This record gives sequence, C-alpha cells and structure tokens, in this order.
Amino acid sequence: MKFITKSVLALAMAGSFALAATAQDKTGWPDTMTIGTGSQGGAYFAYGSGFAGLISEKLGLNASVEITGGPGQNVTLVQTNDLNMGFVTMGPAYDAWTGKSEVMPGVEHTAVRALFPMYQTPLQAAVLASSGIKSFKDMEGKRIGVGPASGTSAAYWPRYFEAAGMNVTISSAGASDTAGQLKDGLIDAFVYAAGVPTGAYTQLAVENDVIFISMTEEERNTFLEAEPAMSTFTIPANTYEDQPDPIETVSLWNFAIAHESVPDSLAYEITKLAMDEHERMLQAHQAAAETLPEHFDKNSFMPFHPGAAKWFEENGYTIAEELK
Repeated sequence: MKFITKSVLALAMAGSFALAATAQDKTGWPDTMTIGTGSQGGAYFAYGSGFAGLISEKLGLNASVEITGGPGQNVTLVQTNDLNMGFVTMGPAYDAWTGKSEVMPGVEHTAVRALFPMYQTPLQAAVLASSGIKSFKDMEGKRIGVGPASGTSAAYWPRYFEAAGMNVTISSAGASDTAGQLKDGLIDAFVYAAGVPTGAYTQLAVENDVIFISMTEEERNTFLEAEPAMSTFTIPANTYEDQPDPIETVSLWNFAIAHESVPDSLAYEITKLAMDEHERMLQAHQAAAETLPEHFDKNSFMPFHPGAAKWFEENGYTIAEELK
C-alpha cells in the first residue's frame, strides 16, 4: 500500500511538473545551457554554479557552468555563440563591444545582449604579512599575480601600475593557483577583481597570516582618473579573517549576457528567475545581495536582450530606446 501511495504521489508530482513546464513557451530553447564563468576560487564560478542549478530546477533546462579566463573570454565566447550565456564586467565588455577585445582584437562584439545586473566587482589586493609589503607603493619592483590572463583583474591592475608609474612584474594564473603561488613565495602580491567575499582570498586568509592592502585617497584617484568607468567601493571590515578594518578600493559592475539568438522567451525566464529568486541567489554567493532590478541602469551601452527588456518594462523599469 505504501508503495502504491508513493507511486501515485510521484506520478502526480511529475504531472504537475509537466503542466508547469508546458505553460512556458519553450519554442527554440536549446537542450542545454552553458554559462561562462571564471576560474575556480572566484566569485563568478560560485555565483554561476548556484544559478545554473536554479535554472535546471525551475526551468527544466540542463544548465551547467564552464571554467574560463573570465569576462574578456566570456564576452568573446558569447559573441561567437560558443556559449549561450556568460558573465562580464562592464569595462572589458565595453572594450570588446568597441572592437578592442584582447581575445579577439578588431572585432566589434555586437552580437551580445544584456540580461540582468549581477553585482559590483571590487579590485582587491593581498600579501603575506611576512612580505613586509604594507602599501601599493611597496609593490614597486615586485612580482604581482593578477589572476587569469583574460580576466578583469589582468585587464585593469596593469593599467593602474602604469598610471602610478610603477615598475612591477606581472604573472597570470587562475585565482586558486595565484593564491598558491603567493603562499609558496613565487609571487609577492596577489591582486584580483571579484565579488566579495572571494573564495581564493577567504581560504588564503584562513591558512596564512595575510594583509589586505587598502588604497589611499591618492591611489584611488589615480585609478579613477585612468579608468572613468570605475567607482569607489569599500569592502566591509571582517569580510575576511583577520581583516578588522574596511578596505578602500574601486569597482566595476557585472552583468549576465547572452547571444542575440537566444529565444526571447528563454531570456525572459532567465531574467525573471534571477530577479525573483533573490534569496536563492544569495545562497550561491553573498555578492548577489546587489542582484536587484533597480541596478539595470548600470548598463549604459549594451542593448538588452528583447526578452530581458520585456521583463524589466513589465515590472516598471524603463529601458532607454537606444538600449532596446
């Protein structure tokens, strides 16, 4: 009797799921969806893994993440339609939009479309306490790890060092690998760009005596003058272990993007999911606290996917005509 009852219940649940699924217009939907994220240990990977699980659960679409070099690579992989969807920081995305991509130079990435705002990416810097480095000026002549070669960090930190007139040696690797290099003494500082808390930094601070470097007002202004798309950002105290004081830095906004060929109904459902399931998004990564619809205006150049634009306008947000 128990077996029969459970079987009937399972059939009823399956029937309910099928009815819910058929209620959505899935014309043209792919069988699977792959989201371009970043390196393991970074915020993109954690955020994307959680969101992919949510897509699979709520939309009945087999979604997964792909480890990539970060925003610079993601925008190109979406442009070429090798990935359905990806995460980008708006600085590298603008460079690619205007044909200045380091991955595919000379090609204007105009087949990408904005879906929804994610969060701000602050630039961060960590050193071992034993290094004697206590400020950015102390990094003069040092070996600096900047994360993946096509990531936001690798794009923007070298520009800062150049603007500050500093001579440093740059190396690139995934977030977790770069943290390991710092721990092993292969580099002197690990500078990065990712949502907070960043997994690679969290683990590094737990296992080692680490100092997180805060920018002076002069250093922050140097960055802002060199990169006007950035804004000021404060990483709260105690974000990481043994970090009693706030960290002053700069940041860029992140957006989820998709190829223009993604069906409108799918783009609509993905955007709706990200905006409606705020608590579930927070379970994936704390940076999702900023995954809110009112931040749609942080995109000033990339057209929204028609499906995404439809969701925002249905919910009272006005998309500028040039971004439709």
